[in-house]
Amino acid sequence: MPQLKNLTEKELMKLNSDIMDELKAREIIRTRNNPIADYCEWYVAKKLGWKLQNSSNSGFDAIDSENRRVQIKCRTLIKGKGTRQLGVIRKLDQDTFDYLIALLFDENTEVVKGYKISKELIKKYSTFSKHQNGHILYVKGNLLNDEKLEDITELLK
Repeated sequence: MPQLKNLTEKELMKLNSDIMDELKAREIIRTRNNPIADYCEWYVAKKLGWKLQNSSNSGFDAIDSENRRVQIKCRTLIKGKGTRQLGVIRKLDQDTFDYLIALLFDENTEVVKGYKISKELIKKYSTFSKHQNGHILYVKGNLLNDEKLEDITELLK
């Protein structure tokens, strides 16, 4: 592995491109967007033995072992800090998924926490953003204290 600090910006960008190509070839990521979302979906599906859906699928990312549709979201925390806002949850009032898995990684992509969140809890603790045309959910505060929230961290480590 080359010393990253010795590479030019162009060389770093080329290395990033090569890494993205390899991750896509290994079917770990499905797009060339920020890879953490694709990695998270792949990781959860692989860890739990679920069927990952096509990246163009609208509303859910995987099918669980009971044939339920699962949306998967993640966030990376740096030294335990940072926003705990998940990606926008679209069409919450439509029947596009059955529940959501939220995964928090540390800066080394190690699992910090994992949660199974019902649509009931999402509706209770999220807020609708007209600007983003979807619901915004933070993995913190009252949500974390709700007895209906399922902590699945150990299943994902």
